[in-house]
Amino acid sequence: MIKNVHGNTVDHLGQAILAGRYPPGTSIPPEPLLCTELGVSRTVVREAVKSLIAKGLVTTGPKVGTRVQASEHWNWFDPDVIVWQSQAGLTPGFLRDLQELRRVVEPAAVRMAAERATPEDISEIESAFEGMRRAVEEGGDYVRHDLRFHQGLLRGSRNRMIIQMSKALGALLRTSFEISTTRADGPRKSLPLHRAVIDAVIAKDPTGAEQAILVLIDGARDDIETVLASRRRLPRLNEPVRMLRSA
Repeated sequence: MIKNVHGNTVDHLGQAILAGRYPPGTSIPPEPLLCTELGVSRTVVREAVKSLIAKGLVTTGPKVGTRVQASEHWNWFDPDVIVWQSQAGLTPGFLRDLQELRRVVEPAAVRMAAERATPEDISEIESAFEGMRRAVEEGGDYVRHDLRFHQGLLRGSRNRMIIQMSKALGALLRTSFEISTTRADGPRKSLPLHRAVIDAVIAKDPTGAEQAILVLIDGARDDIETVLASRRRLPRLNEPVRMLRSA
């Protein structure tokens, strides 16, 4: 998606903050300098700063300018923040926080899905699984379908808060899936594990569904720990998704 001047300005400043160019507690440059550096108007800079305030990255006040907030104030459910972190470099701590979050949210949501999912929810999850299977067998974008699968499960919970969270979790989940699929034959081995989740949801077996999703989540955690231990470069969200090749 092509962004406008406002979007590009927000991206530039957000990336600079996440990359440490403007560390927490320091001020970003004043408006006149940013206008000159970025070639934009003061109105654009002011609107960009408002966006960064909404994302928790900066705060403003009289005589202190626009200061960068400590990272615990940043909105880690904002897709832009996740992308900027990925561009700056994913850290082991960030990835472990993500896996812990998944272990808290997804099992509970899948239990609800086993009790509440509609036929339409099941159809969407089945369609996502079929896309994953085709990507493994014929090549293609496995991660996109994997993301659809997990977001479909969250929507199947029929809990409005969790459904809203599923939108925010998209970039976080993609980060995890991008890394998991770097393991040799990882997607192929995960297919029966995903199938077990669907089957338990269809059977309206909350306990079985919860156990099946925990197997998936813990497997992803092990994959990520293996990749971290190998010191391989982690994927970045601004790079093209790695396409699986047909067998």
